[in-house]
Formats: sequence, structure tokens, C-alpha cells
Amino acid sequence: MWLFIGLTLVIGYLLGNLNGAVWVSHLMKDDVRTHGSGNAGLTNFIRSYGAHHALLVVAVDALKAVAACGAGFFLLRPFGMEAEGTALGGLAVMLGHIFPVFLGFHGGKGILSGFFVALMMDWRIALLILAVFAVAYFATGYVSFGSVLGSAAFGAGFVLFHYNNLTVMLCGLCMSLLAVFMHRQNIARLIKGEESKTDLFKK
Repeated sequence: MWLFIGLTLVIGYLLGNLNGAVWVSHLMKDDVRTHGSGNAGLTNFIRSYGAHHALLVVAVDALKAVAACGAGFFLLRPFGMEAEGTALGGLAVMLGHIFPVFLGFHGGKGILSGFFVALMMDWRIALLILAVFAVAYFATGYVSFGSVLGSAAFGAGFVLFHYNNLTVMLCGLCMSLLAVFMHRQNIARLIKGEESKTDLFKK
């Protein structure tokens, strides 16, 4: 069993290294990390290039999250640990996305990948995240504010719906705290009133 747990974590982490924003910007003969905030995430990609190529970024980050969670599901299924395998694969892909060894440990903040991990785990949590993010973003115009509240909703959802599975709940809480931690500078700028607003639908 431990071998399959290890495989789940390794596969998930390596898949996490496939960063959508970096890949698509490379297709455009550029590197998103040389623009704006320097972050390899969807928000900085849209700020730098507009939203017209953003669907490709979403597709890459969605597929790697689905693949990582699916790998964990099937690897641990023989042991009756489908939910645990999915959660461990999700945690690993987020770690790979945020701290990618092949990109010098300089990745994104895990929001997009985290959403699709939540969708693979429990559609109710994904819906909660989406609703909280949407309300916060459309009310303020701050993507970071929506992301932080959405990340908190991520952890709350796992506690609410998976309190009876300690492994799954802890994986969810770890992903939630990690995403919030990655926004610590944004939080500081929000408090100071220095954060930039972002139009996610600009062309």
C-alpha cells in the first residue's frame, strides 16, 4: 500500500510541474514570469496577455488536476481508499504547481488547480468555492480577495462534508492553508489598500 501512496504523491507532484500559464506563454514565444507580478498563474497571465488565450491555461491546469486525482483514485482503489487516493493526488499536484522543481520552484498559487481538485473530490465544495469567489470578486474587483476567501471556503468545505474521513479532511485543510499562505503578500496589500484590481474578461 505504501508503494502506491508514494506513487500517487510522485505522479501528482510531477503533473503539477506542468504549468498552464508557463506553457501557453512559451507557445507565444514569451514567459509569463517576466511580466507583471512574475507569478506563473492565471491572473498574471490575463494581466499580461488578456483573456483570449486563458482557456488554454485553464485546460492544462484542469487536466493535470484531473489526472493526478484520477491516478490516486485508481492506485489506491484496491485498498478501498479511493477518496484518500484522490485527496493525496490533489495535494501532490498542488504542491507541484506551487513549488515545481522543473521551474526552479517558482510556480503559481494553486487556485485554479485547487478548484479542479475540489471538483474531483466533491462537487459541493467546488460549488461553494466558486460561489464565494464570484461574490467576492464581482463585489470588489479584486481577484486576490476572491481567491483568499475561496481558499478558506475550500478548507471549510472539507471540514463540513468530510469530517468523518481524517485523511481527506486534513488534505483539504493543507491545500486550503497552502493557498491562503501563497496569498500573504496580496493580503498585506489589500489591508494597505495597495492591491491592483483585475478584469478577468478583458480582451
